[in-house]
Amino acid sequence: MSSTLVTKPLARRASRNSSPLHKWTIERIIFTTLNTTFLLALAAIMLYPLLNTLAISLNDGSDAVRGGIGIWPRDFSLQNYKVVFNMHTIYQAFFISVLKTVVVVATNLFFTSMLAYALSRKEFIFRRPITLIFVLTMYFDAGLIPNYLLIKDLGMLNSFQAYWVPTIISAFNLIILRTYMKSIPDEIFESARMDGAGEFRTWWQIVMPLCKPALAVVGLFVAVGSWNSWLDTLLYNSGDPALTTLQYELQKLLASSMNAGVNVANAGGDAAAAHGGQITTPIALRSAIAMVAAVPILFVYPFLQKHFVSGLMIGSVKG
Repeated sequence: MSSTLVTKPLARRASRNSSPLHKWTIERIIFTTLNTTFLLALAAIMLYPLLNTLAISLNDGSDAVRGGIGIWPRDFSLQNYKVVFNMHTIYQAFFISVLKTVVVVATNLFFTSMLAYALSRKEFIFRRPITLIFVLTMYFDAGLIPNYLLIKDLGMLNSFQAYWVPTIISAFNLIILRTYMKSIPDEIFESARMDGAGEFRTWWQIVMPLCKPALAVVGLFVAVGSWNSWLDTLLYNSGDPALTTLQYELQKLLASSMNAGVNVANAGGDAAAAHGGQITTPIALRSAIAMVAAVPILFVYPFLQKHFVSGLMIGSVKG
């Protein structure tokens, strides 16, 4: 009876100490308020350019020239998107951009992860000098002209190979994957060798499945870089209209928009044309193309977001 009387007050005291309200001190309330306010302000700053571009793309072109558009269109119109989707190069450029991104991501992950596995193994005696060579390429570059001459001498001008061959290995991604693979326990590799697995089978069937978070991070980096790139099209494939990309078409419109007062039908040439007798403007049209170019990445990122933080942190800290 006495033990019951003693334990009941103790239980009530423990329940009061563990209540959520008891843990909310003044310092924590202030920190949570300031932290939430800062993050909301940061999110608004990050979202405003996207919403502003969307509003301009949905606004009448002639009215958009006046400026002053926020996150809501002042004179709603779908004319800009009609012009974009009536460009005879838009669908070919979109297809090439998608194909280019898929091939670049696949080849980069395949070869970079293979090299990262070799450099992560302690028994590979040349891992340090080879790693140093790749790190030096992050600080020293031959330059634009030598790269162009190299692509020309390899016979890859005006060819799809110019998009993916120079991007097979990335030094930055190599370091992330190598560091991630070094965090894998050695017992796993010893168990694989005892089962008769060779190096290639160990890399493909054991290491690659364990590196999915890091591969997702690297794949997202490569995909965004490849999707947004237009300089490679300008340098290597501008002579072949069949190899144009969506971003290169956007770049041409950005260049044409520098000519103030020129209609898109005249300034853009083959890049754009008037639709239905109506005229749009470069500032509105480039916003529409920017939204069309950004939509695929916006849809891909949520599927990789769960791996993004864990893969990047583990790949950069452990090892």
